[in-house]
Amino acid sequence: MSYSMTGFARCESSGEFGSLVWELRSVNHRYLEISPRLPEELRGLEGKVRERIQSRVGRGKVECNLRFRRGAVAQDTIELNDELAKEVISTVVRVEHWMMNAARMTAMDILRWPGVVIEPEQDLQPVMTAALELLDEALTTLVENRGREGAHIKELLQARCEAITGQVSRVRARRPQVVEALRERVLSRIQELGTDLEPGRLEQELALQAQKLDVAEELDRLDGHVKEIRAVLARREPVGRRLDFLMQELNREANTLSSKSNDMETTQAAVELKVLIEQMREQIQNLE
Repeated sequence: MSYSMTGFARCESSGEFGSLVWELRSVNHRYLEISPRLPEELRGLEGKVRERIQSRVGRGKVECNLRFRRGAVAQDTIELNDELAKEVISTVVRVEHWMMNAARMTAMDILRWPGVVIEPEQDLQPVMTAALELLDEALTTLVENRGREGAHIKELLQARCEAITGQVSRVRARRPQVVEALRERVLSRIQELGTDLEPGRLEQELALQAQKLDVAEELDRLDGHVKEIRAVLARREPVGRRLDFLMQELNREANTLSSKSNDMETTQAAVELKVLIEQMREQIQNLE
């Protein structure tokens, strides 16, 4: 199955510990690059987060952001950081002398000051377990989204393959007319020069010119590359790099076909081939 490198997933859960939210974003990249952003108290999960993503995603830049909000914890008593509270009050009193009509700071304002009320330590093991389970759920959603996008890209590539095959058949069918047109031009040129050539010499010259313009090998290679693309798209593994290489080969054959063309329809077909190949190349940049 072909997977796109672009995708998004968001999953959240809540419990007695609080609430967790994972957001995963993936975009195109030459390799697999993982950028986790975790709350400070859950930094210890980074290694396992990377392992889980590596096991599900083969290529792309993956940004994973975890947000954690603690749940309310019932407390029989409130524990204060007395030294910090005294320091805050002392600083407020000192600063008030520098100000005119300063608003008075209340006791509740002091209690709201970060660190004045000591929060009880929370057992983070249930949080870490829930975070990893939620990550697995988010990864499943991300992979499914990448798979749907990859299937759409696969359909587009197969349609372009059909179009390339049609252009190749069109050029191949026209080759007898091209050779006949070449014969007529050579004969016309000889008549203009008033020169008589031996029949054997004329056929030899025509064969030489036809050989220079022969594109049978290029057409066969184009067909072969299209066949290989279809086979690669049927594989159940990352195929982006191999397809990118095949695009280079297709483009090389299209350029050779264009350079050998001495016929307007063949030239138009070569141009159309280049357009189709470029469209395929742009889509392949999104494939894993």
